[in-house]
Amino acid sequence: MKMTKRPTCALAFLAVALPSTAFAWTGEKYAPQANFTMEQATAIALKERPGTVTDRELEREHGGSGLRYSFDIKGTDGVVYEVGVDAKTGKPLEDSKEGSHPD
Repeated sequence: MKMTKRPTCALAFLAVALPSTAFAWTGEKYAPQANFTMEQATAIALKERPGTVTDRELEREHGGSGLRYSFDIKGTDGVVYEVGVDAKTGKPLEDSKEGSHPD
């Protein structure tokens, strides 16, 4: 029987081809109130803190317009940071190390 590498190649392709926005996020019900999409806010957050997004949500929270995207980003240094982006203005609101008890 001849073995092929198709399953491995297919998995590798999917890992690269699927954008980070493919996984679900909390707070989608607030999306109609936001002036920026999750994809746009993700780009802003990654510009502020390069790395890998490990979690994201859209939430009502004090500060800024009161509606913000919140991202957990594993930085290039291996540390997880919380980065906030105002959902109405697109301005970064927060860029801090995630504490020992994340939200």
